[in-house]
Amino acid sequence: MIGKVLRGKRVEGLIRYLYGPGRLGEHHDPRIVAGFDEPGELEPPIRADGSRDFRRLDGLLSQPLALLGERNYRKPVWHLALRAAPEDPILDDHQWAEIAREMMARTGLAADGDDDAVRWIAVRHGEDHIHVVATLARIDGVRPDVWNDGYRVRDACRAIEQRFGLRSTAPADRTAARRPTRGEIEKAVRRGRPVPPRTLLHRKVQTAAAGARTETEFFDRLRADGVLVRQRFSHRTADEVTGYAVALADDVNADGEPIWFGGSKLAADLTLPKLRTRWTAADGPVRAPSVVRPLDRCHLSARTRRALLRTAVRRAADQARTTTQFFHRLQDEGFLVKPRYSQTVPGQITGYAVAFPADNVTEPKWSPGSRLAEDLSLTRLQQRWASSFRHRTPATDHDDLTPEERQAFYDDAARAASYATAQIRRHLATNPHAAQDACWAASDALHTAAQATGNHHLHHAANSYDRAARAPYGRIPRPTPAGNALRTTARLLALAGSVKDRTTISTMLLVANLITLLDTITEIRRLQNHRAQAEAARQASAQTRLARTTADDPARRVPDPTATVSPARLAMTAFPNPWAPLHTDTSDPARPDSPAPSIRPGRHL
Repeated sequence: MIGKVLRGKRVEGLIRYLYGPGRLGEHHDPRIVAGFDEPGELEPPIRADGSRDFRRLDGLLSQPLALLGERNYRKPVWHLALRAAPEDPILDDHQWAEIAREMMARTGLAADGDDDAVRWIAVRHGEDHIHVVATLARIDGVRPDVWNDGYRVRDACRAIEQRFGLRSTAPADRTAARRPTRGEIEKAVRRGRPVPPRTLLHRKVQTAAAGARTETEFFDRLRADGVLVRQRFSHRTADEVTGYAVALADDVNADGEPIWFGGSKLAADLTLPKLRTRWTAADGPVRAPSVVRPLDRCHLSARTRRALLRTAVRRAADQARTTTQFFHRLQDEGFLVKPRYSQTVPGQITGYAVAFPADNVTEPKWSPGSRLAEDLSLTRLQQRWASSFRHRTPATDHDDLTPEERQAFYDDAARAASYATAQIRRHLATNPHAAQDACWAASDALHTAAQATGNHHLHHAANSYDRAARAPYGRIPRPTPAGNALRTTARLLALAGSVKDRTTISTMLLVANLITLLDTITEIRRLQNHRAQAEAARQASAQTRLARTTADDPARRVPDPTATVSPARLAMTAFPNPWAPLHTDTSDPARPDSPAPSIRPGRHL
């Protein structure tokens, strides 16, 4: 059973709507089934011309509002729509009356035996739902408390489901994203939008947050995606960012101004303090920018580590103007920096080396900037900062990757996802709740995989999985090895960029590992008794399977007509994990043991 609370100003108009034919003529035989008095005493009489006389009912419901006067709510009419599921049995008037009375008692508006409670009625004009209408003013002149009434309604619905054997629904655990309002949906339909702006912005913000490691990179990714960004600054501390809002350039109000949505208006885990938790090593919400969480090195190959160091150094060099700024930006991203000083001039820095943070097992492996790339030596960087070249537009990270490095990114991402799945499976028989961080981080992996591959099935999977990712009541889970592995997967995919021809096999392996991961999370959520989240994970797994079918079907991939079978390519495909997929030259004649290729309409050989 689903209950939706609405608020209004005039009870007279609502009563006439409930007793009217409806917008599409869907109202049939409207009648009062329950209320603060006997239904027969409250039922509006029928005049000689067949119309209803609502004057007495209007007066009874409006009288308590006069006692409050200026203390009334701005919208004093409380309207609750209760609807049963389509597969539920049809309830009679007596059963709906019991449901309405229990709902009013559990919300605290009209408890049993409270003669001074609010006045209310329950109107039924359809087989599967009723409308409960109350005026928020008690007979004793007290204004009732309706704070968090939606959550009390949800708890009451679950109790009613068990009592009457109705379809079980999810609790109000605050894991669902904020839904578009009716006005937003209708506006999107009028303007021909496929989805309302709130939904589109939620997806863009979620994807940008999944691929970013710092707050600055997060906002840069949003702006690069065409999203308007407005930062909110503290009134006490200068230049301290306390929040943000996003908007679409073509979504404006009547005054022509953009319609802004704060992070909390999109989803509970998209507020700036909780987003900062993604990028730091903190165990709870972070109120100010902090040192980012380093990537888990145990899932990175030597080629990937070198490429990550090079892209990080190049990004820091693009954003810096001096040697000091350059070193600080590298340190802010979680890397170790070791300056090299001149042996003849005291205090003069002549070079540098960077490394990933050391762990308890291995020492840091330093890489001089000149060995990462010729233009990343300190001398070349200082020449760039001193020249007009510094005004060039910085390249994106994946533009600096070689095909072999891009494939290494995909391979490492697939291995990290496989490692996370193995860690989650360990909790199936011991403590399912210990996998919460991995369930949360899996959303990042799905969103970045969808963006990198451009597969629409993966986009649907990431959107379907959205609710399965969040912990109940907006809690921030503690970081775990499995969650860090999936964040490593997300970061590698964000840096790798779009799929190229040489990474097709690695993409198929990644999708297969994501399917196994989602199946495991579905079982975890089921063991946690989170049915809505388990269903969201199951739907995401089904969509990901469609993505694998697309990747496995050669007819859906565009072949490279210039690719030929060379000894080098044969050797590359002979490895257990191929370096590149094997393509045959379309100009070669068909082999004798292969059927002749069929000619499709509209295709030219």
